[in-house]
Amino acid sequence: MKSAEEYSNIINSVKERLGKARLMAVSKTRSVEEIDMVFKSGVSLFGENHVQEIVQKFSTYRPQGLELHMIGHLQSNKVSKVVPLVDMIESIDSLPLLEKVNSCAEKNGKIMDVLLEYNTSGEESKSGFQSEDSLFGCIEQAIEMNNIRLKGLMTVGPLEHPERTEQAFSYLHALFERCREKYNLDGFDVLSMGMSHDWELAVGQGSTEVRIGTAIFGERNYV
Repeated sequence: MKSAEEYSNIINSVKERLGKARLMAVSKTRSVEEIDMVFKSGVSLFGENHVQEIVQKFSTYRPQGLELHMIGHLQSNKVSKVVPLVDMIESIDSLPLLEKVNSCAEKNGKIMDVLLEYNTSGEESKSGFQSEDSLFGCIEQAIEMNNIRLKGLMTVGPLEHPERTEQAFSYLHALFERCREKYNLDGFDVLSMGMSHDWELAVGQGSTEVRIGTAIFGERNYV
C-alpha cells in the first residue's frame, strides 16, 4: 500500500492535467484503508464495479463528503442492494434495468441519479446501448419516471482496438450534445469517459469525469 504522500503526489499530478473534468478513483479490489487514504488525499468521488464490494465496504464506512458511484455492469436482481448505498448508477444499459432502479428508488424514498451507458466500441464484451434509437427511447421513458434523474452518458473506450479510442470518445461527445439539445434536461451535464490508459484522450474530447483506478492505486492483486 502506498503512503499518504505518494497518493497525494499522484492525485495532484493527475488533477493538474484534468482541466475541468472531475476525478473518480476506481476502488475495485481496494481495501477501506486504501480508499480512506485516497479520500484524505483530496479525492471525494469513488467508483465501484461490483455490488458485493459496495455492500462489504460502504455499509459501515462512509465519511462525510465521500460520493459513491456504481460503474460496473448491474444485474437486475442486485438493484435493491445497491440503490440505498450509492449516489449514482453510471451503468444503466437497458430500459428494463432503469425501470427496476426507478421502482427500487421509489421504495427507498430516493431520487436516483443515473448515467446511460453507450457502447461506442461495438465490442460484444461491452455493455451499453447499441443504437441511438434505443438510447433515445430510453431517455423518453426515463423522463416520465418519478424517481430517476438523468445526469448524462457513460462509455468504456475500445480495448480490442485502442486506435479507435479517440474516435469513440468524439462520437459520444457529439451524441451527448445532441441529447442535451433534443431533450433540454436540467442537470444533464455528465459525460463519463476515460480510464487509466486513455483518460487524457477522453479529456481532450470533452469528458467531464474520468474513472481512474490503476494509475492511482497501482496494479490490482486479484489473488
